[in-house]
Amino acid sequence: MTQGKVRILMAKLGEGYEPAIMKLGGAFSEAGFEVIYTTIQDPQTIVTAALQESADHIGITILPGADIADFSKIFELLAKEELSQIKVTAGGFLEDEDIPKIKEMGVVEFFPKGTSYAELIEWSRRHIKRAY
Repeated sequence: MTQGKVRILMAKLGEGYEPAIMKLGGAFSEAGFEVIYTTIQDPQTIVTAALQESADHIGITILPGADIADFSKIFELLAKEELSQIKVTAGGFLEDEDIPKIKEMGVVEFFPKGTSYAELIEWSRRHIKRAY
């Protein structure tokens, strides 16, 4: 890995579970990642934050009420901003039939509700590299 901590932008789509997302961010921070968190769910805001914060990766928690079409918008905006090197993962509440759909849009991995922090961190250490 190159110098500096890997920077992960954590965002959410849908409503609720704020404490769980904050605990997840804390676990990643303790594991040596730099975590940037946004509560704003607008795809443009997520991509703008990734650009402004020089994020290496975007992790999105999917909560009840999320619109998976937002993933398509996120990838369109990443391409428009020439940020296609930033990969996106997702996790949380999602119907089984929607998992292939978000992967077709560009999500590199989906982690179902209940995936342990240790599993998430281990995957991240193996797959997330500095984008800049």
